[in-house]
Amino acid sequence: MSIGYKSFHESSVKDPKGFWTEQAKLVDWHKPFEQVLDYSKPPFAKWFIGGQTNLCHNAVDRHLKDRAKQTALVAVSTETEQERAYTFEELHTEVNRMAAILQAHGVRKGDRVLIYMPMIAEACFAMLACARIGAIHSVVFGGFASHSLASRIDDAKPKMIITAEAGMRGGKAVPYKPLLDEAITLASSKPEKVLIVNRGLSEYSTVANRDIDYASEREKHLNTKVPVEWVDATHPSYILYTSGTTGKPKGVQRDTGGYAVALASSMRLIFGGNPGETMFTTSDIGWVVGHSYIIYGPLINGMATIMYEGTPLRPDAGIWWSLVEKYKVSVMFSAPTAVRVLKKQDPAFLSKYNLSTLRTLFLAGEPLDEPTASWIHDALKKPVVDNYWQTETGWPILAIQRGVEVMPHKFGSPGVPVYGYNMKLLDEATGAELGPDQKGVVAIEGPLPPGCMQTVWGDDQRFVKTYWETVPGKTVYSTFDWAIKDKDGYFFILGRTDDVINVAGHRLGTREIEESISSHANVAEVAVVGVEDQLKGQVAIGFVIAKDPAKVANMEAEVMKTVDSQLGAVARPARVYLVSALPKTRSGKIVRRALQAVAEGRDPGDISTMEDQSVLAQIKQVIGK
Repeated sequence: MSIGYKSFHESSVKDPKGFWTEQAKLVDWHKPFEQVLDYSKPPFAKWFIGGQTNLCHNAVDRHLKDRAKQTALVAVSTETEQERAYTFEELHTEVNRMAAILQAHGVRKGDRVLIYMPMIAEACFAMLACARIGAIHSVVFGGFASHSLASRIDDAKPKMIITAEAGMRGGKAVPYKPLLDEAITLASSKPEKVLIVNRGLSEYSTVANRDIDYASEREKHLNTKVPVEWVDATHPSYILYTSGTTGKPKGVQRDTGGYAVALASSMRLIFGGNPGETMFTTSDIGWVVGHSYIIYGPLINGMATIMYEGTPLRPDAGIWWSLVEKYKVSVMFSAPTAVRVLKKQDPAFLSKYNLSTLRTLFLAGEPLDEPTASWIHDALKKPVVDNYWQTETGWPILAIQRGVEVMPHKFGSPGVPVYGYNMKLLDEATGAELGPDQKGVVAIEGPLPPGCMQTVWGDDQRFVKTYWETVPGKTVYSTFDWAIKDKDGYFFILGRTDDVINVAGHRLGTREIEESISSHANVAEVAVVGVEDQLKGQVAIGFVIAKDPAKVANMEAEVMKTVDSQLGAVARPARVYLVSALPKTRSGKIVRRALQAVAEGRDPGDISTMEDQSVLAQIKQVIGK
């Protein structure tokens, strides 16, 4: 029976204590909380004060009573042609073994463990094992290069790093171990141990007294039982780094109790998953979607979850749908980019498999355009539900919450504010609240609901300054996204207000890419902007002034190689244009919006503040617009 969205959302905002007390019943508490919310030091919100719980217990142990023999984890690699399903009982055993290895090498509650791994079952074991013993995991996307990895090692200061010797992409081994070794050399903070899962894909060397082999360590702990470490609800569960407008990535710090409750409620009210069913999320554990809706969310909800290593096209464009049929997937979560890739393939792949168990396809990561949404909806004949959120929030901010009320979809809109979020659309210059069809910045009034970031790891001041002090005269959380809201309360996201771009759902700071390009010996000056792309949503484009114009023969390739080696292929610009000048204001500030407009073939608008307006005409010639 429909509860009614408006009254449900209103109660969550007006009576957060009563509302979240009810939602908190969805998880197990070792010790009941005494206070639902402590907001005595805004903008820092502390949820479920005095309560003790554990993410691993809620994801694994509590299900042993009723569903020990039910599938919990399916690890599929079309790269290595391996597939293995684990029941909750088997998952519990493997997590205990991994936790025993961590403890045997001195990892304790509060210690950080950095996880740099491909999408294999051991990555799931590692995350849950950290949660089990109260260690704080920090997963770094396996595509990141040494320079990016080193900055995260220095910030998190992990006691141990868990890795695999290699991942695979498109049938080729991607060695991780050399990248990690170089990152540890570059970092000033050194881990005591490196635990290596050897997949037999790539030769690697070991460092004496530091590197340990997972298989031999696992043999020592086959029957070890590691008791759950009950932690305070406010105890940090993990750190996940996200790009910012400065070169230094921000460590988003998440709590334990609030996160468990937010995920448990979202699995039912937003994603409509039921215990005993299967969820297939096509993301990577290196991103927040992988944390929330590959690992923790489905398992907390007593569902099976699929971890997938491979592309959507290998061995063919039907692979995902064959998994939906085989594992009777009821809830699927992917990204618009992936759908656009599939749209180019033979449509027969979508009608080849029995998709009768699939109820809903959820999409997020970047704005969902109408043609993509219409195509996949018509092809699947299933509801396609957009949703919008951030690494910082950990779960959706905007969505159609079908478990509350099945509201109509509007193409181009991720929906309406999710329960718990007090959303505002504000004028960036004045802070005034805006009415329907006016463009403003999406902001959230404090307190942020459970599951959202607690702070920036090790830097409370940066948390306040970055997120809460950007709108004049108001202490509100800024998403840094432009939007308009229609008369029915649906939000339409229009893009970023800052220098972060969204490439196929991956947020990249243009400043970080600029710093990398600047390290090339022949770069005098550089500007990077995000440019609209039909497949990926946005791509990075670099504009470079060379120090010596006589030495630019292979410079675009060299610059791309520099970014690859420092940040990884995920941050590589789509193009690097060599120009003689950059558009600047009289005070010397690069006018990036003008560069973006020219690269997209648009009118740059008012350029009266630009010192030399002829620069844009020169750049148009270079890029052939």
